[in-house]
Amino acid sequence: MLPKPYTWDRDAARAGKYNGKFIIGVLTTGIYCLPSCPARQPKPENVRIFATEEDAKAAGLRACKRCRPDLFYKGEDENIALFEGLQSRVRAAPQDFSDAAALAKACGVSQTKLGELFREHAHLAPATWLRRERVKAATARLLGTNEKVVDIGYAAGFESESVFHRQFLAHTRMTPGAYRALNGASVFLLQLPSGYRAQEVLAYHARDPEGLCEKSEGSRIWKALHTPDGPVVLEIAFEHDGAWCRVHGAKKLGRESMAFLHGVALKMLGLNNEVSLFETRMARTPRAAAMVTRQHGLRLPCIPTNVDGLCWAIIGQQINVKFAVSLRRELIALAGEKVGDMVAHPSAARVANIDVSTLTKRKYSRAKADYLVGAAQAVVNGELDVENLPDGSAVAAEKKLTALRGIGTWTARYVMLRGGFADAAPVGDSALATALQKLHGREERPNHDEVHTMMLDFAPYRSLATMHLWTSLKAAA
Repeated sequence: MLPKPYTWDRDAARAGKYNGKFIIGVLTTGIYCLPSCPARQPKPENVRIFATEEDAKAAGLRACKRCRPDLFYKGEDENIALFEGLQSRVRAAPQDFSDAAALAKACGVSQTKLGELFREHAHLAPATWLRRERVKAATARLLGTNEKVVDIGYAAGFESESVFHRQFLAHTRMTPGAYRALNGASVFLLQLPSGYRAQEVLAYHARDPEGLCEKSEGSRIWKALHTPDGPVVLEIAFEHDGAWCRVHGAKKLGRESMAFLHGVALKMLGLNNEVSLFETRMARTPRAAAMVTRQHGLRLPCIPTNVDGLCWAIIGQQINVKFAVSLRRELIALAGEKVGDMVAHPSAARVANIDVSTLTKRKYSRAKADYLVGAAQAVVNGELDVENLPDGSAVAAEKKLTALRGIGTWTARYVMLRGGFADAAPVGDSALATALQKLHGREERPNHDEVHTMMLDFAPYRSLATMHLWTSLKAAA
């Protein structure tokens, strides 16, 4: 027998204990919900209880966009919907959410549950994520409106002008005024944090001495890129007052392109994620403390676009770095777009149009060529919105990536790690296993399951921890 509206234990309902046992139909709004839905409770007289989702649909009701009963009944993770639903609400009105408690209330969960949800899906603490979203909202208004800077800060949810300026600088490495000046600029300066280590970043971008798409010499990096206004070369120079970024292109760029290049620079320099919380945490961990202290300030340079990252991860499957670099160079020469004396990495559309046999003639295995072209086709067909993966749920991102043919856990997590996710451990990576073997003083390398267990010690900072572990091997060489 179906219960009468709201005769059940509401705490148990919010915890999900009644999900799958019945459906709540709200006749006034025309939606049906899970018993765990965090939305405001309607009046009992406006509610009808259904035994199944089919019964609710037959009554003309549609699925609630907050609790996503449609996903629940498909066997999909409703926590993804909960996280992404909250994310949409915050992005629409960040000023409505003052703190983590407000986020928890909006979700209808405890703050403990909220913390678990955000660690799993955002790889960040709720308060940290909220600050990042406020800064994102402010960046859009700074470039897109003529509002006063202080008004933009308040509209984004910051409680004071000083807090706004401090948090904005921490996330963008620019002041709000300097960021606004990006509109129409061709040069901008990123203020580097104290103790910033440039050497590993420069080395990463110099991994291919014959690189077509990027190169690094001395204290400078050059990267060829596509922007909404056409191809350009972004030059980044480390100088005494920070990282100077200069754009070389055929024409003046609009605000969308400049915002894109600012984000590219942050990713390339490893400035898109903070390191201090990780270092503080590791200082209390006897086994890792010495390694992290020795490499204080180390950052994880990311790949500017996720199409580039996806291609690089597939190319690098089960081969050494030197061979992978040469195969990537072949791809760029074959399908990239020339920009001055450099070549921009090919778009997904260009990779998708390559005949597999063309790649096999260039030392690609048949399987690797199939996986590469197939992944690019998935991006072009809309099956995988690869560039926006870091803006959503990490759980959803890994599921979408591993749904592609030829992409397993290692490949998916490498794409995520180099794409900006903070807690992606590329389990299955040979160098990572070797570094953990040395860190733990073991005679044999840990297996897949053991690596997974060992990396739990570094959560929720497993991406940066992976960089530290990789770097420790070079230091020991």
